[in-house]
Amino acid sequence: MRCYVFPGQGTQKKGMGRSLFGRFPDLRCRADRVLGYSIEELCLENPERRLSETVYAQPAIYVVNALHWSAAQEDLPPADFFAGHSLGEYSALFAAGAFDFETGLTLVQRRAELMGQVSGGAMAAVIGVSEQIVEETLKQHDATGVVIANYNAPEQFVLSGSREELARIKSVFGKVEGVRGFVPVKVSGPFHAPAMAPAAARFRTLLASVDVGELRTPVISNVTGRPFGPDAREVRELLAEQIAKPVRWTDCIRYLRDAGVSDFTELGESKVLTSLIDRITTAQEPAPDLRRDLIERIKREILQPEIGDEALGFDEDASFRQLGLNSIIYVRLARRAGTVLGVPIKPDVIFQHRSCAALADYLLTRDDVAQAAASEAPPAPLREYQDERVTALLRDCANGTLSVDRTIEAIRALA
Repeated sequence: MRCYVFPGQGTQKKGMGRSLFGRFPDLRCRADRVLGYSIEELCLENPERRLSETVYAQPAIYVVNALHWSAAQEDLPPADFFAGHSLGEYSALFAAGAFDFETGLTLVQRRAELMGQVSGGAMAAVIGVSEQIVEETLKQHDATGVVIANYNAPEQFVLSGSREELARIKSVFGKVEGVRGFVPVKVSGPFHAPAMAPAAARFRTLLASVDVGELRTPVISNVTGRPFGPDAREVRELLAEQIAKPVRWTDCIRYLRDAGVSDFTELGESKVLTSLIDRITTAQEPAPDLRRDLIERIKREILQPEIGDEALGFDEDASFRQLGLNSIIYVRLARRAGTVLGVPIKPDVIFQHRSCAALADYLLTRDDVAQAAASEAPPAPLREYQDERVTALLRDCANGTLSVDRTIEAIRALA
């Protein structure tokens, strides 16, 4: 199954949408009529650095996401689900048919104005530790005005609160074991936190007059981590709540994985969500079990070619004697084992360890075989640096989660 995901605020940059404005001129003109200014000029030229302001950034991201969705409809297969991170949820709902492009853009423009009016706050990402450690650290240091605003991945959370409190606890988290970074987020207020409640209330009043159509494709709600229901009132209420409640992105992706989604495609100007999805997916997968994998390989790649499909259901602790193997078969098994594992195996080894489990246990005591078996497992993390936090930050930079400037800032903070 396939899910298309849309990024939110923080992904804006000069030049966004450059390859698509000319391809979809009608969408550009419709955006200009709603906004009252040139969206193409804003995105490509970024006059007076307006993309750093919430009131301009949110409409720009919504329009560029819509351009990518228009391209996807022509170039890509249909989706089974949509999801969007924070602001990106409006792009997902537009793609699913909840409202037309102009209605969505009008909502986003008003949402940005209301959120931009809440000042005195900021957001910062904590990278490298669990939710429990983040919560305990905030509690132990009486950071009562700071909350988790985004549950982005099992070891990445965005905090929201006053600038003063975030500045105070930055040094605190710098001393917490495992923390790889405390990085400011490119927003102008304490989004997805109780301080946004007045904006959420005013936005709820606006939403009451908006028609919400039936969704053609399920969309996952940031607030619940579950699909929006068919009730238009519920959709409107969750959109209002989202302004002041945390984004549960990890729950969204886990729900989609459990629903059978294996193909996630990010539509937009970044690969930040792609990186987060990879982290969430990796955290769900158990660590590789070399013994179990080797037993299955013995059955599938060594026994099955000699005795047929009976090997696949053969008890791993049962003796090969039950199969009635003769000395010639043991020689063949040894040769095949050597070919499969890439190391020499003598026939008497197979004969002496006459079960899949016993043979696997013996083989894993041999360094040459253990290394060959381990080579089938996913590659280990990079180890160029002794400090794992530096390695992790460089990886985040490489996959687009952190910008170069913010990566340098985080590494300097570690030093």
